[in-house]
Amino acid sequence: MIKHVLWLIFAFALIAQQFVLKAMDVHLGPGWEALVPGLSIFGAAFVLSWAAELAQMEIPQSLALAFLALIAVVPEYAVDIYFAWTAGSDPHYIHYATANMTGANRLLIGLGWPVVLFAYYFATRKKTIELEPSHRIELFALLAATFYSFFIPIKGSITMIDSVVLLAIFIFYIVAAARMRHVEPELEGPVELFSKGSRFFRCSITVLFFVISGYAIYISAEPFAEGLLASGKAWGVNEFVLVQWLAPLASESPEFIVAIIFATRAMAGASLGTLISSKVNQWTLLIASLPIAFALGGGSILGMKLDSMQQEEIFLTAAQSLFAIFVLSNFKFSMFEALVLLVLFSTQLMIPLIMPALLPNMPAEQLQALEIKARMGYGGFYIALSILMIALSYNRRNAILCLIRPNKNG
Repeated sequence: MIKHVLWLIFAFALIAQQFVLKAMDVHLGPGWEALVPGLSIFGAAFVLSWAAELAQMEIPQSLALAFLALIAVVPEYAVDIYFAWTAGSDPHYIHYATANMTGANRLLIGLGWPVVLFAYYFATRKKTIELEPSHRIELFALLAATFYSFFIPIKGSITMIDSVVLLAIFIFYIVAAARMRHVEPELEGPVELFSKGSRFFRCSITVLFFVISGYAIYISAEPFAEGLLASGKAWGVNEFVLVQWLAPLASESPEFIVAIIFATRAMAGASLGTLISSKVNQWTLLIASLPIAFALGGGSILGMKLDSMQQEEIFLTAAQSLFAIFVLSNFKFSMFEALVLLVLFSTQLMIPLIMPALLPNMPAEQLQALEIKARMGYGGFYIALSILMIALSYNRRNAILCLIRPNKNG
């Protein structure tokens, strides 16, 4: 009992410091500007995990995880929509909006999924995560969004039509998740203090936890990202790299923390399911919101025009998504598959660092063109691996067919 209370005090104390700083309008130095809101996000992630567990007592787990993922990506939405909004008056910011969006999506799969399995392995010594059939909803929605996303780099723009299609996929996902049958969860940790109360009390605490943690993440994400940007610029780090990787790393931390907490409690399905749901959110609703924010910010209603670098970034992200879906098509995620995702992700991150070092005398434009070809090569490799995986495995081919068939059992 005392341990649970101490955890509650610890989490809310981390959150409260950012509330106090915002209320007093206090501005800290460069290092502290990133640290304080980062700790607030960390505390909010704990509260989010408790809210999601309590929510599972009243609604299907799939829907609870969907709401958890939606709230957890609020920081990412705030940062990326800001870039898209600003791009309406300054088209240069389109570059930042697509960089942030693609970085966040690739980070979830390339780093988040493997880290979850590693945490689960250290907690249980099991090398494979097995997903429940209920996660078919997320995988189907992700598959539909991924197939459609390949059209975006082909036509060279993100438009209102894309918003309508991707928003429809997201709505389908939420409605389908809400229809899943309810399974009584096994509650652990601080939520045990609230689970014995009345239904009204539990629902009130759940809503309160969601609101407080969601607001804490919202007000902390931007100063956290800006603090990291300020520090990076002081160290002379490339601006594109900061926007694509450091800012999403800050905003994705709630999802990672929540998923790791679930994994260390041996809740492998909920752990990986949280990140899959977050991926669906970001690959549908986040992209759908960009043309809308762009138009409201003063941009054209015809959408955001993409240059060659932005097109290949979206192509590479779609290719990674396709491979990840095929990996999970049998509802299993092995240590070998996690290592493949992590190695492919981490090596592609080295391209901007390796190319200039290997070719120091090459003009900047030619170097950028070469980097684009290298990332296109990675995208092609993801697709080749996907085709090879399906071609060599009858079980996976059958699993993909089952994934896209109507589920009569719901």
